[in-house]
Amino acid sequence: MTDISPAALRGAVDLSTLRNRPAAPPAGAPAPAAGVADVVVDATDESFGQILELSRTVPVVVDLWAEWCGPCKQLSPIIEKVTRELGGKVLLAKVDVDANPQLAQGFRAQSIPMVVALIAGQPVPMFTGAVPEQQVREVFAQLLQLAAQNGVTGSLDVGEAPAATEESAEEPPLPPLHAEAFAAIELGDYAAAIVAYEKALAENPRDEDAIAGLGQVRLLDRVQKLDLQDARAAAAAGPLDVQAQFDVADLDLAGGHVDDAFGRLLDLFAQLPSDQRTPVRERLIELFGLIGAADPRVIAARNRLSSLLF
Repeated sequence: MTDISPAALRGAVDLSTLRNRPAAPPAGAPAPAAGVADVVVDATDESFGQILELSRTVPVVVDLWAEWCGPCKQLSPIIEKVTRELGGKVLLAKVDVDANPQLAQGFRAQSIPMVVALIAGQPVPMFTGAVPEQQVREVFAQLLQLAAQNGVTGSLDVGEAPAATEESAEEPPLPPLHAEAFAAIELGDYAAAIVAYEKALAENPRDEDAIAGLGQVRLLDRVQKLDLQDARAAAAAGPLDVQAQFDVADLDLAGGHVDDAFGRLLDLFAQLPSDQRTPVRERLIELFGLIGAADPRVIAARNRLSSLLF
């Protein structure tokens, strides 16, 4: 869990290309209210300037996610639940990194889920990866304290929206092995999560959720040990070093740079002798499974891979 302190406002996130950072409200200013349709919104490259402006009124929590990201699907409902319970004291902005590459780059999203807050336009790191609900609540409490210290104490005047019924809000229970995997992910024990998903697939090889979850947790297990700068330096020094290229492709994919990851591995595949290509092809197929067969980027990469094979 990230401890939030005033020093966090000097974070490394660069949002200057999206909008100039607004100044914090003067000390002692009355807490304003801002009208929004909901406390949970979808943010885009085009609309993010409005989100930055709202961060002068209330702290904004930015959830960077992707459809293919298993841990994102675990964490996002928790963040949304905690946000709604705060009754307008926080705005949650959800960012699909695949659809909004400028935001993904601005927030330097090396892996997802990644959660960052904004206070008066200034970025505050919160956490990366799936975390338990109790830790989410603790970090949100720290965020509100930091916002108050910086004069951001407004509230959101939320327009009427259809309330979710208790029945629709309830998620169906996870199968036992899937629940075991998610519990392990919460603890950061990716090895145990891998074992749980492998057991699920042994029981049902066609379990698509287990296939996707296994691929995602394997990716998380690999990237947690990597440093981006060191990995890129090693890849640049060894253009035919398979492991070095795998490392950067993993980091690119985890950060939402799907085309870059595929392009790197396809270029490597094209340059290698035919008797050394199998591991690269297998890794590409594994990454295709993470994104989904119907995704246009996967279709394009598969077509290029086929052209290199024949």
